[in-house]
Amino acid sequence: MSELILNAEHREVTGKKVKVLRRQGYLPAVLYGVGIESIPIKLDLKEATKVISAAGSSTLVLLKIGKKQHQVLVRETQRQVIRRGLEHVDFLKVAMDVAIRAEVPIEFVGEAPAVRDLGGVLVTELVEIEIESLPTDLPDRITVDLELLAEITDTIKVGDLSFGEGVEVITSPDDVITRVIYQVEEEIVEEELEEEVIPTEEEPEVIERGKLEEEEGEDAE
Repeated sequence: MSELILNAEHREVTGKKVKVLRRQGYLPAVLYGVGIESIPIKLDLKEATKVISAAGSSTLVLLKIGKKQHQVLVRETQRQVIRRGLEHVDFLKVAMDVAIRAEVPIEFVGEAPAVRDLGGVLVTELVEIEIESLPTDLPDRITVDLELLAEITDTIKVGDLSFGEGVEVITSPDDVITRVIYQVEEEIVEEELEEEVIPTEEEPEVIERGKLEEEEGEDAE
């Protein structure tokens, strides 16, 4: 994969005033990490959207701010509620000689013979695997070959994969990534999901709100 590069500028506008920057076509962001204090920055929204979509959460990006360059990972993104456009991004600067943890997306390739030939149903249990390695050893994705699923009830677990030298797998090797089940089993599972329990008046539903969004992500357009 070719190197991903993003150009950024220092940002003076902070807080709720960043909505002005968004109207001007900028994306507010923050850079933090090894050897630096948190730096507010802004990027061209179109350029940043393209690069961040290609990068994911485990791909190194070269972030240029003036004459300085930083190797970073995309750590957190905030998006508009309806349009899902980027609202804010956190970049983590990494030290190239210090191991870091990242969740790497799984990419499924091929077709399971148990599905194609035997009529089984493919069930996906994991979409990411957590690993630890030096930044240069971080894979962009982890490929899982579905051709290994030859029979009904066959499974592929984390421990069945090879991750290469220098990569430590944090996710349990016993965790199932994907498996094939009988169609009848799938129908039973769907029926169970349809049987919802309606709470009575004596058992009111309690909804617990999550953490509040950061100040700069509150003004979604």
